[in-house]
Amino acid sequence: MTENGKGLRLVEVAAGIIWRGERFLAAQRPTDKPLEGYWEFPGGKLEEGESPSEALVRELAEELGIGVRQCRFWQSLEYSYAERGFRVRLHFFHVSLFSGEPCPTEGQNLRWVTPAEALELGFLPADAHVLEQLRA
Repeated sequence: MTENGKGLRLVEVAAGIIWRGERFLAAQRPTDKPLEGYWEFPGGKLEEGESPSEALVRELAEELGIGVRQCRFWQSLEYSYAERGFRVRLHFFHVSLFSGEPCPTEGQNLRWVTPAEALELGFLPADAHVLEQLRA
């Protein structure tokens, strides 16, 4: 995490849009984490010296018990949670092939959804633009 000019911490995050046919995997944030209860794309914070793709592979193994076999970078975007004192830079990857079956190792709820169904779930505000793009 670094400081930006506005005094808000910057958190770098890798996020996977994990596809199975026409559906992708949505994860609900556990109750012991910030922004609990919101739905999100699985992934997590980059560690020191880690690239976004390395973080994605590590996080999906830790959170879901899956191995990334094929993914491609899609886009990065930033979102400010000013009321919480930080902003996030999200690096999104389309994951089209993985090994194993996703299981909620952190007790989170998981659901395979279409982009249209995801709009009804209550995703994190930072993910709203991405959901609209996926639906289009």
